[in-house]
Amino acid sequence: MMTNPRNRKQVKCGTEIPGPGCLVIFGASGDLTKRKLIPSLFRLFRHQKLPKDFFVLGLGRTEIGMERFRESFRYSARKAFPQDFDSPLWNEFAMRLYYSVLDYSAPDSYASLNNRLPPLEKKHRTEGNRIFYLATPPVVYEPVVKHLGSSGLSREEGGYSRVVIEKPFGRDLDSAKRLNGMLRNSFEERQIYRIDHYVAKETVQNIFMFRFANSIFEPLWNNRYIDHIQITSSENLGIEHRAGYYEKTGVLRDMFQNHMLQLLALTAMEPPDAFEADRVRDERVKALRSIRPILFEKLDEHVVTGQYGRGRIHGKPVVGYREESEVSESSATPTFAALKLYVDNWRWNGVPFYLRSGKRLSNWKIEISVHFKPVPHLMFFSSLEGPIDPNVLVFRVQPDEGISLNFQTKQPGSKICLKPVLMDFAYQKEVLLDAYEWVLLDCMLGDSTLFVREDGVEQAWSLLTPIIEKLESETEANAFPNYEAGSSGPREAALLIARDGRRWRPL
Repeated sequence: MMTNPRNRKQVKCGTEIPGPGCLVIFGASGDLTKRKLIPSLFRLFRHQKLPKDFFVLGLGRTEIGMERFRESFRYSARKAFPQDFDSPLWNEFAMRLYYSVLDYSAPDSYASLNNRLPPLEKKHRTEGNRIFYLATPPVVYEPVVKHLGSSGLSREEGGYSRVVIEKPFGRDLDSAKRLNGMLRNSFEERQIYRIDHYVAKETVQNIFMFRFANSIFEPLWNNRYIDHIQITSSENLGIEHRAGYYEKTGVLRDMFQNHMLQLLALTAMEPPDAFEADRVRDERVKALRSIRPILFEKLDEHVVTGQYGRGRIHGKPVVGYREESEVSESSATPTFAALKLYVDNWRWNGVPFYLRSGKRLSNWKIEISVHFKPVPHLMFFSSLEGPIDPNVLVFRVQPDEGISLNFQTKQPGSKICLKPVLMDFAYQKEVLLDAYEWVLLDCMLGDSTLFVREDGVEQAWSLLTPIIEKLESETEANAFPNYEAGSSGPREAALLIARDGRRWRPL
């Protein structure tokens, strides 16, 4: 018997409002807090997606008066949303912003923090729910986490206590294991939220729904129908003011260990048996474990790195990486990398995943493209002028969020003339939440689906650490720069995919 649609339970689509709580930001005077965290919180507040009982306590080493602290963020929020800034509403939001000086390495500072929080929690009725957000340089993570544990701030007494860790989570496998071990000494895994804001982007989340809520695509999601997959994250910006960080990191540590491999895992993962945080994360980790390690003797066939030289971006001249402030004139730090990886399981056997990411490229683009195999027999080939392009499904993560699929149709007329058609879905910009807004909300809600688990971090590092160490020991300074700013990257990156009879999608 068919069910009357009117009798079905209606599922409301929207954003769940979290319960009362406070956000304690370590590194509150830093760039991340000014550019992302406070503007994201204000936008959530403006759209009534934050609880009424909520406040932010910023912590930093610098002496800043309360009014100066609030005023600096007014400027940041106005800059982030020049067309959408509401001064009266900001004044209401700013009354929830507080600041205290804290020495990250001094136990006495955490005792003071323990005394500072209860009066604010009582005033704003936050019920003892606390989120500690580490918006600091990675070198500060260890002392902060250690003292949060030793001071008792990590304990959950009447409310929750959670810690948010920004990437990079370590710089190799050993350092990641050490940081994970120290986190376990202070917090339980369910209290730890390791951010990968790429996974929180709207289109990335939609990959999951697209695959597992549509019966027509999941049967095709395997090596019988898919030829290869490309994952691209290109930037036209340089390193800006991050030379101190970037010189010690490079593109593989900065982008691949977290963002790029997480996008691969989300694309390649098996269906979980339930849409629950740990079930989803189990499958992402399984996908990472299935990635075939790259053999050193075949490194050139699977990895290309590069560093940008002088060039032009949007018609304007820009300097090369080695000419950036605080960068060594003989730096061998890569600003571009392309990898060819294989996922060794029944679903993906033989399907290459091509990943590329770099700075000072021709365009800003983040996308995942699924390239299907050509039709097995083109019966009207003799009537066409040449081969037809296979179907491509594209998840546009940024800047034009959406999903598109190209396919062939016949043009009107008596002859066989094929015409490629693009079926396109685009998000309405006004309803989109920013990635940082999503992760902040989910952390308040206690939903860890979008966050990276301990075993996921270590599995990614176990794959990349040997490659990074090998490249760092063998890459000579005279190998760089090897691509112009404003180009699509090194020539060797094009050859990496061209050797397989394929080509990169244009940037």
